[in-house]
Amino acid sequence: MTKEVVISVLVGLILGILIAPIFAPVMPWSGQMMNSNQVMGQIDSHFIEQMIPHHEDAITMANLALTRAEHPEIKTLSTDIIKAQTEEITQMKKWYKTWFGNEAPDLNFSMGHGMGIMMHGGILGNETDVEALENAKLFDKEFIEQMIPHHQMAVVMGQMLLYSTSRSEMKQLAENIISAQTKEINQMREWYNAWYKN
Repeated sequence: MTKEVVISVLVGLILGILIAPIFAPVMPWSGQMMNSNQVMGQIDSHFIEQMIPHHEDAITMANLALTRAEHPEIKTLSTDIIKAQTEEITQMKKWYKTWFGNEAPDLNFSMGHGMGIMMHGGILGNETDVEALENAKLFDKEFIEQMIPHHQMAVVMGQMLLYSTSRSEMKQLAENIISAQTKEINQMREWYNAWYKN
């Protein structure tokens, strides 16, 4: 199985774990019921708590690419990622403070390196191996192999949010993430095939 296929399988398993705490309170056998506003609030807060460190991981990778990438296309992509995702992080933090009355929690439990260690503590960060990227002989190849599944996770989360949230701001964020990162996934696949599938 390819790395991308393995990640795709893991996505389903991770998402099952991820959404269980959100929807468990509305199950009839849970012993308690929550109203729809409470459930929607949990969905939005949980998404923000997980997506901020996920975006931060992508920005870390993109910053590394600005100095290590061989192809100008990767550097341009990285600049776009840094700009877009930094803006989204800022916006999500503002929403979190406004809607939930607190600062978004810092899930950066461990800036770990190496496989099996999440770069950030968030559950969405475990498909990133920064040490492998830093030491890659073919940096651009490794960058694409890691950034595609990283983007895929964000797209899946965005799709879940789009059909779960009641806030128009979050729906727009989900649409932006899905659109931008799907486009970038397709572009990276084209580059990968052109550069490394000779």
